[in-house]
Amino acid sequence: MKALVLAGGSGTRLRPITHTSAKQLVPVANKPVLFYGLEAIAAAGIREIGIVVGDTQAEIEAAVGDGSAFGLQVTYLRQHAPLGLAHAVLIARDYLGDDDFVMYLGDNFIVGGIRDIVGRFVHDRPSAQIMLTQVGDPRQFGVAELDAGGRVVGLEEKPAHPKSDLALVGVYLFTPAVHEAVAELKPSWRGELEITDAIQWLIQEGHGVESTVISGYWKDTGNVTDMLEVNRLVLESLDGRVNGRVDGASELIGRVVVEPGAVVERSRIVGPAIIGAGARILDSYVGPFTSIAADCVISASEIEYSIVLPRSSISGVSRIEASLIGHDVEVTPAPTTPRAHRLVLGDHSKVQISS
Repeated sequence: MKALVLAGGSGTRLRPITHTSAKQLVPVANKPVLFYGLEAIAAAGIREIGIVVGDTQAEIEAAVGDGSAFGLQVTYLRQHAPLGLAHAVLIARDYLGDDDFVMYLGDNFIVGGIRDIVGRFVHDRPSAQIMLTQVGDPRQFGVAELDAGGRVVGLEEKPAHPKSDLALVGVYLFTPAVHEAVAELKPSWRGELEITDAIQWLIQEGHGVESTVISGYWKDTGNVTDMLEVNRLVLESLDGRVNGRVDGASELIGRVVVEPGAVVERSRIVGPAIIGAGARILDSYVGPFTSIAADCVISASEIEYSIVLPRSSISGVSRIEASLIGHDVEVTPAPTTPRAHRLVLGDHSKVQISS
């Protein structure tokens, strides 16, 4: 069995961060979200994976390499444009051959991994196995309709009038039967080859399609709110440890990770929180559910419920919360006079300013 990992999306909902970074490499608890998926695939006993990449191919390859760090053998498959999940299956046809495979969206996060569902698929071997979860607004997702016996009878991508609140989680398992389905597809109204249409074709042609409604945690980390929520969840599972230097004038409360080379001086850190390698926390407060990445500097500032990416600095800022701060960013106080805001913002930014 193989895995197909999709890491070619442009990440428009995470701009401006994704103007310069692959969305799958934005860190959760100082580890790229893609790495959690690769670890879940390896834990399920799968060793051969194809990673579908796009414009950020060089960055993905630099981070993952040949996959040996995860116990995997990686092949990179170039997708010239993000033309749908089924299009990714289409371009991977030669790589997948006649193998069964799991398709995993590289920006998804699932607590508990995929070992159980892979085991069930291998045992029962339907043509397709999908994972479902209840969501508040199913119009944003692929939606499944089940009959009274819990069998999948229909699928629809981002419907205006959903027939259920069960959304497809970004993990799919297929036998080679899916290739015939994909070959029959035409682009949807979105101009994409939809994997929901491929599964619908399998249903209509009498193939077995099974579903599992998961009760555990799942997130598509496509926007800042979801990234911060996943970061919170992962930090809650960390055990505290101090491998860096914390001076006697500092206070660590709860589960706090201080990675090697990090320095904490005259500061208070309330966990769960993680301070990355080589970071410096000086005369500051770092509150719960905060990830400070490698080589950052937080000086005379307060921050909580936030993610700060490598090599950024925050100096003299009274309070930051619920924020995602990119690589090599400088955050400083504005001059006290005149009373005006000076902004340098990337495309699609959202700014909240106190009046």
